[in-house]
Amino acid sequence: MAYSIEVQDLAKRFGSHEAVAGINFNIEKGEVFGLLGPNGAGKTTTIRMLATLLPSTSGRIVVEGLDVLRQGGQVRQVIGYVPQALSADGTLTGYENLLLFAKLLCLDRQEREKRIGDILALLNLQEAAHKLVREYSGGMVRRLEIGQAILHRPQVLILDEPTVGLDPVARHTVWNTLKQLREETGLTILITTHYMEEAEAACQRVAIMNRGRIVAEGTPAELKKATGNPGATLEDVFTYYTGDQLETGGSFLEIRKTRRRVQRFN
Repeated sequence: MAYSIEVQDLAKRFGSHEAVAGINFNIEKGEVFGLLGPNGAGKTTTIRMLATLLPSTSGRIVVEGLDVLRQGGQVRQVIGYVPQALSADGTLTGYENLLLFAKLLCLDRQEREKRIGDILALLNLQEAAHKLVREYSGGMVRRLEIGQAILHRPQVLILDEPTVGLDPVARHTVWNTLKQLREETGLTILITTHYMEEAEAACQRVAIMNRGRIVAEGTPAELKKATGNPGATLEDVFTYYTGDQLETGGSFLEIRKTRRRVQRFN
């Protein structure tokens, strides 16, 4: 079996606090894998280690055959990362945001114009390309950020709370975009989310984290069956394994405020 991501005994400590306590999981190539858990469970810390933004205390992460600690530069070439924090610049247009990323990627003029055009078409942002991003809806901002993350055509896309702060229509649009991306490119997708109905609909497998540990892993159907409740939902599974109730969370300004508030608790 071919894995895009392999996580072995991964741990992260901040002083005496163990944020991630020796977790293990693998993600298959082309799979959509959800990492779920209450606030403070260690999801964002795990994501940041996978994205090479935070060194692990111990353990090992392999992404597309590359060791994250020893080959971080190469890992960054094969992953795209969409953080909770707002990464689009509201004072620039959508096109200018993509152009900035393309220049940072050192793409030549002809190639970057082609890729930007392809991204705008794929994400249905052509008509808004030359509008300031601060005039975008929350769903448009999120689609633009996904576009920024896939400009270099990564093999793995990592998204931390991709629909936080969005209304149901915008959330649906973002998930349709991710589904289309996966079908067209074969991307492996790793997400964290608080929206259990999204995880159930979109993820082939999920892992539930609580207090730095993975307390359950499997397909949504397997995890629901394990609760012993024939009518269980994935939200019931979440409560069963963590004891916590879910907390869920537009315009550019609204999504910025929401993401900042959520980020403080992760």
